[in-house]
Amino acid sequence: MAESSAASARVEDGTARLDATFSPLSADTLRVRYRMLNGGDAPLAVFDRGNRHAVLSKRQTSGAVGAPTFEEVGGGDVVLRHVALPAAQGHPTGPTVPLTPLALKLDPGATLEGEFSFAIPTATPPRRVRWCLGVATFDPGHFFSPEQVDAGETWQAGEAAVQAQRTLCTPWFDIATGTFAAG
Repeated sequence: MAESSAASARVEDGTARLDATFSPLSADTLRVRYRMLNGGDAPLAVFDRGNRHAVLSKRQTSGAVGAPTFEEVGGGDVVLRHVALPAAQGHPTGPTVPLTPLALKLDPGATLEGEFSFAIPTATPPRRVRWCLGVATFDPGHFFSPEQVDAGETWQAGEAAVQAQRTLCTPWFDIATGTFAAG
């Protein structure tokens, strides 16, 4: 992953390190390239692989990086997220299966590289964007149904895994200047 300091950011949380480079492709489309390093001694679950329903309905290829969710937070700011969403308590989640989150297992010392492009469907192009990635310590009791894919091993996440996740978020990225906010 080639890095340009103004368009790249590093986020660290304990032994997890996320490096991200943003490239605006248009006023409302952003390409995000990232590298996740597990510097710890336990495997991590990285929640960037979407959900099982998207795979079964053929909206996503198994093992591919899923589409992020997005939230307009006001003032032209948008947050993109690759996180495991909790089960919809008491509400239907789809015609096939619940939206069971998928995670890639990242072994200790391993690095994951990924990228995605996303056209942000807002009424006006966003002014600033940030991206958040969910990670959790991989507890085998919280994950099930492993599948070997090109990127490694994906697992379906149970509710305990969803509750255990933490998020790594980039600073705000200014679309017009193509730079991350300082600090």
